[in-house]
Amino acid sequence: MEEEMEKKRFGVLLCAEDSELVRKKYGGYFGVFVRMLAEEGERWDVYRVARGEFPDDDELALYNGFVITGSCNDAHGNDPWIHQLLNLLQKLNSINKKVLGICFGHQILGRALGGKVCRSPSGWDIGIRTVNLSSSSSLKLPSKLSIIECHRDEIWELPPKAEVIAWSEKTGIEMFRYGDHIMGIQGHPEYTKDILFHLIDRLTQHNYIHQDFAMESRLKVAMWEPDKDSWKRICVSFLKGPL
Repeated sequence: MEEEMEKKRFGVLLCAEDSELVRKKYGGYFGVFVRMLAEEGERWDVYRVARGEFPDDDELALYNGFVITGSCNDAHGNDPWIHQLLNLLQKLNSINKKVLGICFGHQILGRALGGKVCRSPSGWDIGIRTVNLSSSSSLKLPSKLSIIECHRDEIWELPPKAEVIAWSEKTGIEMFRYGDHIMGIQGHPEYTKDILFHLIDRLTQHNYIHQDFAMESRLKVAMWEPDKDSWKRICVSFLKGPL
């Protein structure tokens, strides 16, 4: 029991339903994040918040940090679970808990902290994009990195006191920091190219994107590689580093 108490403990707030491919190959999106972030001796839990599964308030202090995943839902939406998630994120902020948000997670953090999220006026961003990173961040970021993108919403207005730490030609807020305990990343450092190809197929089948755009996106993705190792170091350094 004592050994269990000493383990670093992290929670994944799962905002998406697992596709069959991701479930079979990676153990679901929870498995994708564990593969990128988990280290020996840690405990990782999953809360399927899109189904209404949330940690109790008295459990929050037990965690070293939380990760918020992507989602097919809109971060500017008003589903009951989204409002419950906003409430949880405000509580986590009030106790200075480490929180890392990815894609939808990045956007919902921005909203929870007082920023504005909306549809991107320039449409979908699907593929591998180079983002520019700030040299002023304490994370010691390189000047440019490539990352997988798959989104049509974005943070339009930054929360008060937040700092933009990455941007691209397409999106003005690719990453932001809020104090030392909250960070959002618009892209998907956790994705593999086969997950992205699978998502492109699903988006095409459901008529979210046109066939021509899907084909063009697939061709571009095939030509480039995301800087997965660098993104892993950034995420781990933030989530497990000192406040």
